[in-house]
Amino acid sequence: MGNSVIDQNITERANVWLQNNYDEDTRLKVQELIDTDPKELTDAFYKNLEFGTGGLRGVMGVGTNRMNRYTVGMATQGLANYLKKMFPEKEQISMAIAYDSRINNTFFANTTADVMSANGIKVYLFDALRPTPELSFAIRYFGCQTGVVITASHNPSEYNGYKAYWEDGGQLISPHDKNVIDEVNKIQSIDEVKFARNENLIEIVGSNIDKEYIARIKSLSLSPEIIEKQKDLKIVYTPIHGTGVKLVPESLKAFGFRNIYNVPEQDIPDGNFPTVKSPNPEESAALNMAILKAKEVDANLVMATDPDADRVGIAVRNDKNEFVLLNGNQTATILIYYLLKKWKENGKITGNEYIVKTIVTSEILKDMAINAGVEYYDTLTGFKYIAEVLRLLEGKKQFIGGGEESYGYLVGDFVRDKDAVISCCMIAETAAWASEQNKTLYELLPAIYLEFGFYKEQLLSVVRKGKEGAEEIKQMMENYRAAPPASINDSKVTMIKDYLISTEFDLENKTENKINLPNSNVLQFFLADGSKISVRPSGTEPKIKYYFSVKEDFNDALKFDEMNHQLDMRIEGIIKDLGLD
Repeated sequence: MGNSVIDQNITERANVWLQNNYDEDTRLKVQELIDTDPKELTDAFYKNLEFGTGGLRGVMGVGTNRMNRYTVGMATQGLANYLKKMFPEKEQISMAIAYDSRINNTFFANTTADVMSANGIKVYLFDALRPTPELSFAIRYFGCQTGVVITASHNPSEYNGYKAYWEDGGQLISPHDKNVIDEVNKIQSIDEVKFARNENLIEIVGSNIDKEYIARIKSLSLSPEIIEKQKDLKIVYTPIHGTGVKLVPESLKAFGFRNIYNVPEQDIPDGNFPTVKSPNPEESAALNMAILKAKEVDANLVMATDPDADRVGIAVRNDKNEFVLLNGNQTATILIYYLLKKWKENGKITGNEYIVKTIVTSEILKDMAINAGVEYYDTLTGFKYIAEVLRLLEGKKQFIGGGEESYGYLVGDFVRDKDAVISCCMIAETAAWASEQNKTLYELLPAIYLEFGFYKEQLLSVVRKGKEGAEEIKQMMENYRAAPPASINDSKVTMIKDYLISTEFDLENKTENKINLPNSNVLQFFLADGSKISVRPSGTEPKIKYYFSVKEDFNDALKFDEMNHQLDMRIEGIIKDLGLD
């Protein structure tokens, strides 16, 4: 294998990395690719690893399209340049840096600290792995202008990532996201990056922040007296080799829970995630070991967090005493139901409170908020948009809680991202509250549905890889817009929301209304029978996503299984009618 099979542009890009301003180990690895592996060389150098609206994410290795010292350095230099433009009068710009359990976690965290400190920016660097939401908390606690967490969430082990935050503790949003991207793209050479670490500007932080964070989490408790009665509730928790290993059990204990069982094999932070195929709590297999432990100790509740501990999946016992997994919408329903009930019971609802959900999350959250006399806000998918609502309403209205169907939730406003540490504590408190009423979390669902109707949701991802796949997905969205269905599964389409043009079409009244959200390539179809179908291309993967939500009146808790099956069949009918089966 030689240069003859490699595109000349790829060779030229790779040869830049053979120069002396790159370290010897990098040069040797690049030369090895040139000599032996044209396919890998092409993939590593055919483009630059894109600094997107959330930061960087990619496979680790040498090359312009990989996560390595140089791509991270250039991204950090771009962020530093933007900070200096935005805060020219500030005597000391500062940032916080955290990292999860992934391979090269401390290396990339220290690379970020090197470049920021070399640019005269004060760095608060965590002494060991920490959850992503604690990074958000630390930004606000220290009064930083930005923050970075090294994480690739639940991606496979060969990936790492770099997620950037702004001074409010939320992920970068417009205009900062696009402006930082512009600054990163301006950097044409590694020689423009300052790598000379300034130790005087780097402060190592750790346990003191943990204590403050846990104390704030504990202050969220709405039923301490119930937890005292139910403190022996048996909880199995697994961090799936990630950052929740320390803070989730500590926070649960701070709440008052005493019977917390770990899964020892998964308590070990390990970026290879050796006990699971994927460290994703949305996938049932990721909870297998925890459920086995729960059966062994006769636990009431199972909780699993992803590697950076911002999302949580749970399993509960059903009416047959079997463990079943709740999906993200069901967990959000139970959690928000509890929060609203307790806020009302505790006399905390004054008419100035609100919850937030994303447009693809269950509409039952809206129904519950309206019933409780609480405002609700819809946002685009992505928790950064929920954080934006919190920022805009800060000091004006009181945030109760919010969430999204993809297993991310938040209670309280001292963190500005989804927070699995908080969520685990509040879910456990909800379980204690239910137990006080002689109910399990599973039995809460039919009780809620009796009050608000039975909602059932399902996500379907249709994968279309490569250039042809991207074109097919684009055409599918164009077709839906050019010729929207008049009915789906024998139910009339009564409303269409097109977020690309920010317009809502009421087909019943033949009116149009503006949607006050940023433009996004999302379509929603609302049906006469209460169903909602949302369609959007994934922003990070070669797939188009369909979110199905169906609803039916419910008046007999004993017919829960029957109604559940009936709604599953309705979703199957929608899928078949759309030609997706």
